[in-house]
Formats: sequence, C-alpha cells, structure tokens
Amino acid sequence: TLGGLSVPWGQLHVALVASPLSPCPTSDLSTPQAAFAHLALAFRCDTFTLQQRVQVEKRARDAAEENIQEELGQCRAALERLGQSCTNAGCKETLEELQHNLAVLSAAVERATGAAEKLGAVHQEARMSRAAEVMVQHVENLKRHHMREHAELEEMKRLIQQNSRNRQLAETQEAASQRSPPAPLLQGSARRRVSIAVIPKQLL
Repeated sequence: TLGGLSVPWGQLHVALVASPLSPCPTSDLSTPQAAFAHLALAFRCDTFTLQQRVQVEKRARDAAEENIQEELGQCRAALERLGQSCTNAGCKETLEELQHNLAVLSAAVERATGAAEKLGAVHQEARMSRAAEVMVQHVENLKRHHMREHAELEEMKRLIQQNSRNRQLAETQEAASQRSPPAPLLQGSARRRVSIAVIPKQLL
C-alpha cells in the first residue's frame, strides 16, 4: 500500500524505473536539435521529480522486502510447528530438507534483489549513454555551425576591408585629378600657340 493505493510491486517498479527519457526514442526525432530539446525537457522533468521518485522507490522496495521476509518467517514457523508434531524419521528428514530449501530461497531472494538493482542501474546507464550520444552530436553540430559562421564572418570582413581600400584609392585619385588639369589639354594649347607663332614667319 502506497499513499492509500494498493499497487503491485512489479507494476510499481516498472512505472518508477521508466524515466521520462524513455517515452520518445531519439531515433524517432528528425534532427539532433529536436532530440536535444526533448532530452533537455526530460532532464528538467527528472530533476523536478527526482527526490520524490527516489523516496517512493525506496519505500516500495522496503515494503516488498518486508513482505518477503514476513512470508519466509511464517514458513519457518510452520515448519517448526510441524517438526514438533512429527515423530517419524522420514518426516523429520523431509522437514530438514524443507528448512534447508527455505534458507536457500531466502539467500536467493537477497541476491535477486541486488541483481534487480544492478539491472535497473545498467538500464539507466544505457538510457544516459544514448542521451549523451545525442548531446555530443548536437554539440558537434554547433561547433561546425560556429566554424562555418566564423569563416563567413572573416570572408565578409576581408571583402569589406578590400572594398574600403578600393573606395579610398578611388577617392584619392579623383581628388588628385580635380586639383591638377589634364596633361593632354596643356600639350594641345602649347601646340596651338607654337603654330600661331610659326605660321606668320613662314608666310613672311
């Protein structure tokens, strides 16, 4: 019984071990960004309910172990009562075998409990491994995107600087051309003056 509700141990264990990381497999998500967003939301949900789920899981495990030990204790008590009323040698031998089997069963239950905890830890590690793989892939995509944008930014800076130098050179040349008259005009005027001076002498 947990919180006034009777929940079977197996169903409760399955419900609690199932993490929010598992409902939507990462292979069903189209892009690493979508998978990363899903995992981030799942981790936030896990963090929000982690302490509560730990307490519920611990109480359920303790209750299951107490129930098992209580059942084993009742079996031992029944065998002891049966042994007191049994006088036949064959019956006593059978009771001893049952007591031995009961001790073996108790040890096996303890080993099964420890193995179940280890199995749950391994399952959680597998889910975390898939989540970490998705996160690493997302980070690699971010790195490539950053490198591409950095290269584009450097190329844009180079083009801007080149255009700025070209514009400054063009402005300098234009200013120089405005300060001094063109050379061909000076030569043309000189030729006209010379021709004007020479022609009258030839005519004379």
